[in-house]
Amino acid sequence: MKKILIAFNGNYYPEGPLEFALQISKVQPVLLTGVFIPQATYSYLWSGSSAASGTLFPPLLEEVSSEIAEKNIIRFKTWCQTNNIKHKVHNDIYDFALPELVKETRFADLLIVDSQKFYESISKEEQSSHLTDVLRETECPVLVVPEEFQFPDKNILAYDGSESSVYAIKEFAYLFPEFTSNETVLVFSKDEEDAEVPDEACILELGNQHYENLKLLKLNDDPKKYFATWLSEEKNPILVTGSFGRSTVSQLFRKSFVKEIIAEHDIPVFIAHK
Repeated sequence: MKKILIAFNGNYYPEGPLEFALQISKVQPVLLTGVFIPQATYSYLWSGSSAASGTLFPPLLEEVSSEIAEKNIIRFKTWCQTNNIKHKVHNDIYDFALPELVKETRFADLLIVDSQKFYESISKEEQSSHLTDVLRETECPVLVVPEEFQFPDKNILAYDGSESSVYAIKEFAYLFPEFTSNETVLVFSKDEEDAEVPDEACILELGNQHYENLKLLKLNDDPKKYFATWLSEEKNPILVTGSFGRSTVSQLFRKSFVKEIIAEHDIPVFIAHK
């Protein structure tokens, strides 16, 4: 049984993440924990600097629509009961900030975040730093899900030879064994004509133990220009990638590339780091 967290903006009900959790629960049981965050706090939640300095204060009473939040909590509980999903609620809505969410992720297998609401809750200028913060701070893998999506039947594994990319590939297989029989593409991309796949024999040996239908794809084009185009032509994929935060920077997803894919709200993106 997996423990899955879903972050709720106090006034917003994340249909996409819940639908994804429901599909997972049909394959194996889950404990679904709804983390209800005040709307006024949501836009500040991902600021690592604020959390670290202890300057993040709970919102004022009038800024929190507690009535709507309570309705969503009841709606969430009813939905879980209807779908026979074991669940719990974290609703300390007047005293919740990034450190509390990080602690929750320490004791969870997966955090699911709604990509559309995440981007709507913060200004365009802050999107890059805030998304980086959430990937750095969480202590479990993050699944970023659009509001509308097709449930994945194809895995796209981003590989650049880094520890982070290999870790994500393994974590995805451990968490979602039901996906390992899907068609799986291990993608290496570098803007060099004869670029060698790092440790090719090793990653294929590992990948073939976990994924039944694995194939290697080398894209010898500028990833930032062409990978998104190639990805958009794939049917019902999920992208698996290591975090670009802590110690390594993916060659395939340099700078803001993953963030741009998430901003399109098109496909689920699984991100993991140690």
